[in-house]
Amino acid sequence: MSRKGKLLIYGALCVLALPFLFPTWWMVTSSVKPDIDIFTFPPQLIPTSFSLDAYREVFTLQPFARQYFNSAYIAAVVTLGTLAVASLSGYAFARIRFRGQNVLFLVVLVGLLIPSEVTIVPLFQMFHTWGMIDTHWPLVLVPIFGAPSVLATFIMRQFFLALPGELEEAARMDGLGRFAIFWRIALPLARPALAAVAIFTFLHSWNLYLEPIVFLSTPELFTLPQALTQFVDAYGGPMWNVQLSAASLTAIPVLVVFVIAQRQFIEGLAHTGLKG
Repeated sequence: MSRKGKLLIYGALCVLALPFLFPTWWMVTSSVKPDIDIFTFPPQLIPTSFSLDAYREVFTLQPFARQYFNSAYIAAVVTLGTLAVASLSGYAFARIRFRGQNVLFLVVLVGLLIPSEVTIVPLFQMFHTWGMIDTHWPLVLVPIFGAPSVLATFIMRQFFLALPGELEEAARMDGLGRFAIFWRIALPLARPALAAVAIFTFLHSWNLYLEPIVFLSTPELFTLPQALTQFVDAYGGPMWNVQLSAASLTAIPVLVVFVIAQRQFIEGLAHTGLKG
């Protein structure tokens, strides 16, 4: 392709990226403005006054550092647990033949069709019976063993279906059992799919909102999406610069994870046959 053609393509991509980049830029720049300058029209792309007071208030008005840690460790545990469950179940559905396999997999896929709002009441009653209300257990167990892990299982199954059967036959000739084949051969080859599942799962857990407001009531146990709604003034009105400062801090791990793993993420989707 000629130099002029490349410049045209890059220019078009930059223009198309503006609707996605502008909200993030507005969020970050508005977090260092006073409230009176946030909603000026036309918007100020570069702040005329700069202050980090809102970032300090984020940590003084609420236990934001503890809430940040809550979201981080819950997302990490849920991601690791989902990777373990989805890789095992995906491998079983793809490589192990048993009676009723397709019917069972269809039942699993039905989980994708059930909105979380439908199951939230029975889940609350179940965890209340177990004495787990106002703890982090529901936020860990539901994503790992519930409907959110169905998509992860589907991605892993699609990847394992694409693996050549000759690899397993050669491994059996070398004396490896079923689990050893999975652990030593299939799982290392599935790194692109695992990366895609990890990003999907991390983002879902990090942005989870409905379940925390249902299961949690103690501010020290709040996760970030729930904490963002608590920055209000004495009259219940939003403190916009403080909320935007907290939102900017909340977005950092998501950007870091995607920038680091975007190559594996795209490769994993390509191998599993998913299109976005």
